[in-house]
Amino acid sequence: MATTFDYKVRDRDGRLISGSLEGDSLALVASKLREMGFAPVEIKPVGKVNLRGDIRIPGLTDRVKLKEVALMSRQLATMVSSGLTLVRALGVLTDQLESKPLRDALTQVRQDVETGSSLSAALEKLPKIFPPIYVSMVKAGEVGGQLDSVLLRLSTTLEKQVELRSKVRSAMAYPMIVVTLVVIIVSALMIFVVPIFKKLFASLHAPLPAPTLVVITISNVLASFWLLVVIGIVVIGVILMKRWIATPNGRRKWDAFKLKPPVFGPLSHKVALARFTATLSSLLSAGVPIIESLDIVAENAGNQIVSDALRSAQDGVREGQSLSAVLAQHSVIPIMVTQMIETGEESGALDAMLEKVATFYDNEVNQTVDSLTSVLEPLLIVTMGAAIGAIVISMYLPMFNIYNVIQKNGSNA
Repeated sequence: MATTFDYKVRDRDGRLISGSLEGDSLALVASKLREMGFAPVEIKPVGKVNLRGDIRIPGLTDRVKLKEVALMSRQLATMVSSGLTLVRALGVLTDQLESKPLRDALTQVRQDVETGSSLSAALEKLPKIFPPIYVSMVKAGEVGGQLDSVLLRLSTTLEKQVELRSKVRSAMAYPMIVVTLVVIIVSALMIFVVPIFKKLFASLHAPLPAPTLVVITISNVLASFWLLVVIGIVVIGVILMKRWIATPNGRRKWDAFKLKPPVFGPLSHKVALARFTATLSSLLSAGVPIIESLDIVAENAGNQIVSDALRSAQDGVREGQSLSAVLAQHSVIPIMVTQMIETGEESGALDAMLEKVATFYDNEVNQTVDSLTSVLEPLLIVTMGAAIGAIVISMYLPMFNIYNVIQKNGSNA
């Protein structure tokens, strides 16, 4: 049974036209509109509310995930390598995508390509979705006539970045969940349970041990307006901290601090090294000049200290020095990395060596995350039990004093 679709299209002069058309599927309607000489902008079934298109929350529903861009790149590479024209491949992709922001972006890209623009130039107009590394690699692929292979390499690079991010987030998620759970349980005990014991102790007029007094004091703070004051101070502190980190000096000091903690410091360091070596390898293998590649990598290193080393390397290479020699002057770059880069420079296979280094650090990150999770899990459980146990014990300590008072009063009687 045919369905009626509302559509918005642009004609050859760029004018926006709206209308309705019957068809068995959205893809068939889109194909029919293209045969009529129109460029589809939006097509949706009549009577169905497209929540993704109708409800727009800036910064949330209009974001494009890196995973979606990676999948789109792989699909586009497959279509181009199969012999489809770029305009046709972009049109088919636009019909298949579920993400409305990405679908709108590709529609704009397709229109620009139809009017004679190169793919890289069209992508460059959408920096929030397609970063400089993406545009530069596509540009290199167009110049070298290897757009499909470059897109495949891009999708692989982006997929590795997604996997790396998810690994790090998974390492941080469990501690955050347990800490949040501990805070909720302890707060509930302090606000609802401790006051009951407080009234009991007050009625018996018995001396209270120091741990009990500390717990009662904390309970009084949490149950009073001082809690709002504490929350306000914390919120203001977080806001000021974020503003400070947003400054160049603050970002540099914060990134330097992130490399120092015993466990999470090395993890952050390895993530930054894996990211910069993988990105630089992808750019060089795509044919992007090394000076431009270093500029892009420095912008996307994820750590300002590593970025500073790459900026210095960029200046050194521009002056005729080797990349390995300049990076060796920075302690943030391990000796193993500079030696591998030096070997790659001497053998003329720098991109391959960088890829091996990236793979090594990817494995290091995976092992660190796995070991971190196995160590933190029992540690956090013990911490949660200790926190709750400390409150319970502090509430029962006065019972011994109360027993002595009752026994003493009984003997006096």
